[in-house]
Amino acid sequence: MTDTLTKGNETKALLLFSIPMILGNILQQLYNVVDTLIVGRTLGPNALAAVGASYALMVLLTSIILGLCMGSGVVFAQLFGAGRIEELKISIANAFVLICVLTLIIDLAAFLLLDQLVVWLNVPVEAMSYMIDYLRIIFLGMGFVFIYNFFAAVLRSIGNTMVPLLFLGISAIINVVLDIVLIVNFGMGIEGAAVATVVAQGVSAVLIAIYFFKKTESICPRRNHMRYDKKLLGLIINNSILTSIQQSIMNFGILMIQGLVNSFGVTVTAAFAIVVKIDAFAYMPAQDFGNAFATFVAQNAGAKEHKRIYKGTLAAAKLSIAFCAIASLLVCYFAKPLMLLFVEPKEMEIIRLGMQYLHIEGACYIGIGILFLLYGFYRGLGKSQMSIILTVFSLGTRVILAYLLAPIPEVGLLGIWWAIPIGWVIADIIGILYGVVKKEKLLVIEHLEE
Repeated sequence: MTDTLTKGNETKALLLFSIPMILGNILQQLYNVVDTLIVGRTLGPNALAAVGASYALMVLLTSIILGLCMGSGVVFAQLFGAGRIEELKISIANAFVLICVLTLIIDLAAFLLLDQLVVWLNVPVEAMSYMIDYLRIIFLGMGFVFIYNFFAAVLRSIGNTMVPLLFLGISAIINVVLDIVLIVNFGMGIEGAAVATVVAQGVSAVLIAIYFFKKTESICPRRNHMRYDKKLLGLIINNSILTSIQQSIMNFGILMIQGLVNSFGVTVTAAFAIVVKIDAFAYMPAQDFGNAFATFVAQNAGAKEHKRIYKGTLAAAKLSIAFCAIASLLVCYFAKPLMLLFVEPKEMEIIRLGMQYLHIEGACYIGIGILFLLYGFYRGLGKSQMSIILTVFSLGTRVILAYLLAPIPEVGLLGIWWAIPIGWVIADIIGILYGVVKKEKLLVIEHLEE
């Protein structure tokens, strides 16, 4: 099942392609959100703080793998759009080996450095043992994270977003059921939450791998494609490593914010654990829309449909702004009920802090929606270095302001909350201005030129 994004109405093509990605990643977020909800209501604030602090580290590590897969997916989409199927098959084989090796290295490093990472993150003493027990199991599933995201990237690069959604839906259901059974019924505590996540990830990985080899023969590499290709591997390394760096910088900045938040104590850490999950759901459509837009741009760049890229960019901007405006309204209005999903009403301070965050940062989702589009635009054109620059400006501003403002008694946590949208806006301005000034040069994709 393949679908080209180089023909038809741009808005319709973007919506049909992006909606399954949006739904799929919302389901993927359920892995950690369900853990958080059940842990918070059954195991208490210390375990909740551990899962929340774990989430930032998990996102950092998985973002490296995800970035490698996403960057490779841009090369796949460009070759598919250009009709270079043989080169596409070789590039898939080369990328698989590269990312598999890097995943093993990342996973081994995470195991060896776990104790030091927990200390570096300023995790409250009460939550440390919970976090270590949780992450030791989670890290066993990194291979599944790689397999699922790699084949999902391949399928999305050729226009197939429904199959990744289907398999994520199945694994999300498994995750919810196992959470309840292992934590509530069997009393496995935080280890049960981790086991549920790893098993669910394993199911989605196995299913999508089987589908790829059985149902996509037109792009599936054969023995003659399993060979080293210096040019294609170079393109894959350039795009995947740069995208992974961009994703890592973004999440490393979040990790630094997590460390600062942790220094305020277990109550603030628990509140932040909740709002991060709410954030993930609220602007997930914009993030996935930006990723879908990258594939749209890459396919059309491969097909040299430059006017279509311009029209698609305008359509994408309108859709993303609409998504984010609705998300901001909902999060601000339902801030308290959203917090109450995760904690009992008696946890008044956790609820107050969470609502404070959501009323500030949640009102500004349009800023990050535009930033996700800019990431997708530059990544789709093979200019991932610009995405890195925007990430540095966004996260650099956020981290510097947060660490400068938080120690001021009159500002405190408000400084951390406000630093986030300010960083988004600064990066947006830089990305838009650069695109306007360099628009002619940006559309030249050197490796696709005859």
